[in-house]
Amino acid sequence: MTPISLTTPRLLLRPWRDDDVEAFAAMFDDPAVMEFLRPADRATIEAIVGRVHAHFDRHGFGWWAAELRKTGAFIGFIGLATIPFEAHFTPAVEIGWRLASAYWGQGYATEGARASLEAAFTRLGLDDIVSITVPANARSCRVMERIGMTRDPNGDFDHPRLAEGDPLRRHLLYRINRAQWQQGMASR
Repeated sequence: MTPISLTTPRLLLRPWRDDDVEAFAAMFDDPAVMEFLRPADRATIEAIVGRVHAHFDRHGFGWWAAELRKTGAFIGFIGLATIPFEAHFTPAVEIGWRLASAYWGQGYATEGARASLEAAFTRLGLDDIVSITVPANARSCRVMERIGMTRDPNGDFDHPRLAEGDPLRRHLLYRINRAQWQQGMASR
């Protein structure tokens, strides 16, 4: 499939380029970025980027590289991806983001996530989008709520790729469907 890109007032969300890998890898050295994630070595980071490229090839969308339009700086990723594990709510498409901490608190995640939802429901023809995070990740929960998602407490789950006893195993599930998104757009 031909990958799509998205433009917002401040961001270009685009397929990844080879020169994005270094900036992405640097994010794994930032304790703030990694607070709710597992560490990764260089081979794992390159495998993540490889999976992102493969997802774009298969679906035409994915975790878009988030670039500041004004400067061209890679600031992380924002986008949509199919959930790669089995859970009670899969198959599903997830919306997510990971930004370098220098770009937190400036509304970039919300801006890019809104554009991603719009693409999901208008260009990609998707009906439902989910988002997941650990309970302690209040920043991501706030972004989910700002973009109109609601928590599904009955959907919370233990991440199947994390071991029992892992403090990051429990995850919250947020959802939004096309009708809810349209209603939110109409009330803006």
